[in-house]
Amino acid sequence: MKEYVYLTIGTLLFSLSITLFAMPNQLAEGGIVGLSLLLYFSFELSPALVTFVLNAILLVIGFKLLPRHMVYKSIINVPLLSLFIYFTENLGQPIQDTLLAAIFAGLLTGVGFGFIFRAGSSTGGTSIIARMLNHRFGWELTGTNFILDAVIVVSGVFVIGPIYTMYTIIALYIGKKVTDYVLEGFDAKKAVNIISPKGQEISERVMKEMASSATIFNGYGGYTKEQREVIYIVVRSHRLFYLKKLVHSVDPNAFVVVHNVKDVSGGTFFATHHDHPLDPTTMPDFDEKTELGR
Repeated sequence: MKEYVYLTIGTLLFSLSITLFAMPNQLAEGGIVGLSLLLYFSFELSPALVTFVLNAILLVIGFKLLPRHMVYKSIINVPLLSLFIYFTENLGQPIQDTLLAAIFAGLLTGVGFGFIFRAGSSTGGTSIIARMLNHRFGWELTGTNFILDAVIVVSGVFVIGPIYTMYTIIALYIGKKVTDYVLEGFDAKKAVNIISPKGQEISERVMKEMASSATIFNGYGGYTKEQREVIYIVVRSHRLFYLKKLVHSVDPNAFVVVHNVKDVSGGTFFATHHDHPLDPTTMPDFDEKTELGR
């Protein structure tokens, strides 16, 4: 039931981004929706009708060429999207600042896509074409989908002009980033690899003073031919500064590598309680004189 709620909310938000901000402000989109908008700007054809007809044709073709489960996920969403566009396509009003309209369009699109993807569905369109090409010819799915969307967006230069096409690209970029946040959360994390002969001491300090788990495994230097302890730690981004200060206080020459992490689950990476609240005024003062366990 929750997936259907996500699907409905996401589809409504995406349709509102089209009717409230894209249509009245000469902004396009990627995929079949983008093509329907270009036809709307050129011939005033209803985006709701065009989107439904084109997606229906693709679903019929896809039903014959693709495994059934790939098509079923879009059967509900495609008519729902067209229905929402139909009921809201006359509500939009032009915004004097087109950049502001692009930002709002990107935000609504990003949140909408985030909910749709969480529901395990899609908006159909070029994603179905990409899946058919992947299924029949082995073409790479993400790259093919990107190229198909890019062709439609770039073709907007001949309909809405280069300036509004650039605004469209801005909206798409914002939408992509917002979708990532919806899917992955705003609580960004960092994975840190630390190579130091004082790995045990660093690990104990991290567990005691930052309430974070640390994994130690043995490494072998290709140049030095020496064994080294490698510490693997995952921390929330706002704690990275304090972790680096702690490591430096134990071993100023430690080799530290930081990676971006999209998702972390399970394990004991993050403790619920700790002695030092994560606030700059309450974190311990990491200096070179701090002793283990102090």
